[in-house]
Amino acid sequence: MPSSYSSGLSLELMVTGEKSGLWGDITNTNLKLVQQGLVGYTGVTLNATTGATLAVSDGSLSNGRNHNISMGGTLTSSVNVTIPDGMATKVVSNATSGAYAVTFKTAAGTGTTWSTTDKGHKILYSDGNNIVDVLAACSQINLPNQNEVRFEDTTGNQYVGLRAPGTVSSSLTFDLPSSDGAKSGCYLQTDASKGLSFSSFIPASTGKSIAMAMVFG
Repeated sequence: MPSSYSSGLSLELMVTGEKSGLWGDITNTNLKLVQQGLVGYTGVTLNATTGATLAVSDGSLSNGRNHNISMGGTLTSSVNVTIPDGMATKVVSNATSGAYAVTFKTAAGTGTTWSTTDKGHKILYSDGNNIVDVLAACSQINLPNQNEVRFEDTTGNQYVGLRAPGTVSSSLTFDLPSSDGAKSGCYLQTDASKGLSFSSFIPASTGKSIAMAMVFG
């Protein structure tokens, strides 16, 4: 029986009695293919109107096997980047120029799309037929043990973090405002139903305190 190839990474699977004297070379090639699938990086320049087709060739290095892929090029229309159906998990970034959508998909199935303004990264995997965005598929993100979300400055040395109190009596979710405040100096307020909005209204009690301070200040 001749060698066959694995799904996903297309490694050469040798059988007993085959490839006499070649096992060392083929094994080394397989290790390189595994390395490419785990930590490999490639930049792919997309055609302006047709995108690109990535390959995962049996038993040889190929661009579609890389774990990290950066898509570049200047687009003049929305395009597809097509990869074989049995894709392994990948980190893919959209570094294209032009306000056009990019869809990363399998040959036979559906894919995940970067919108016209999305130039970010996505963690993708194949469910056997279609490409799924890991984070888009999550209904929520849980950070345990009072861990925080950090927003770094441009240097990456400092950040602003948000986290929950040490103890919460019951779970709650706040809904962010859908628009900015009407003018500078607005503050966030709640509606007692976990809805947040911007307001410049000064409550009556606060207004009286300010007025008293002005009179007796």
